[in-house]
Amino acid sequence: MIFENGGREPLHGHNYRVQIKGEAPDLAGDMVFDFLDIKPIVREVCDFLDHKLLIPKDNKFLKIYTENKNYVIETPDESYFSIPMSDTLLLPILNTSAERIAVYISSEIRKKVLAKYNFSFTCFEVEVEETPGQSAVFLHREQL
Repeated sequence: MIFENGGREPLHGHNYRVQIKGEAPDLAGDMVFDFLDIKPIVREVCDFLDHKLLIPKDNKFLKIYTENKNYVIETPDESYFSIPMSDTLLLPILNTSAERIAVYISSEIRKKVLAKYNFSFTCFEVEVEETPGQSAVFLHREQL
């Protein structure tokens, strides 16, 4: 996490828990959306993020470039990290806060559900929990 003043947290990891909630205007087949259809999509999005160092490529404080098969990341405090590309994901987010990760996960799940099932939730909520009792929720409402 890079703070607004350019400071950063020490490198560390999390075992996130993700929970989703969706709403729809009608109950097609008595359901908002079939769990059997959405669970593989949620798993696919989460598995994509698993066991990777998540780097916010849209963060204005980070300088990111490639060197051989590594990403080199420089921060305002003059820290320098060289990390194998195979261990890293550059995500199109501003930061790696639980809030921004929830926004990313929400967007990816909604895109995949739309592409595969031509379905949009009227309201879609993603909760990302870093540790028990500490979570962030992103709520997306479709514009009607």
